Amino acid sequence: MAMMSWLAEQRIQEAMRSGAFDHLPGHGKPLNLEDLSGVPEELRMSFKIMKNAGVLPEELILRKECVTLEEMLAACRNEGGAASGAMKELETKLSLKRFRLQQLLQERGVEGGGFGAYEEAVRRKLLGEE
Repeated sequence: MAMMSWLAEQRIQEAMRSGAFDHLPGHGKPLNLEDLSGVPEELRMSFKIMKNAGVLPEELILRKECVTLEEMLAACRNEGGAASGAMKELETKLSLKRFRLQQLLQERGVEGGGFGAYEEAVRRKLLGEE
């Protein structure tokens, strides 16, 4: 994942130097951080109430935990085989979290798992595979 982040950062810096971001719509205007256009209309009020109460939806908590577990697994891989027991435990936890996330998304009618397809499309684009 670190390689992807580095590659993305390099591409962004290159685009900034070439002026690719200079004339984007909304340039110089404040961001609308309350934009809920991507949230189904029937869920918007509940999301706003949860946000105001400082509560995250379960799927966001699960995604955050998955990212943390992936980072911990990457650290174990960098250390070598010394942490193989810890790696197995982390892999098991990650699998369970991913399964629960997938289950939750299916219950809520969000098929495809959300960011997986987007991440893959970004990876292909950055590597020039499209």
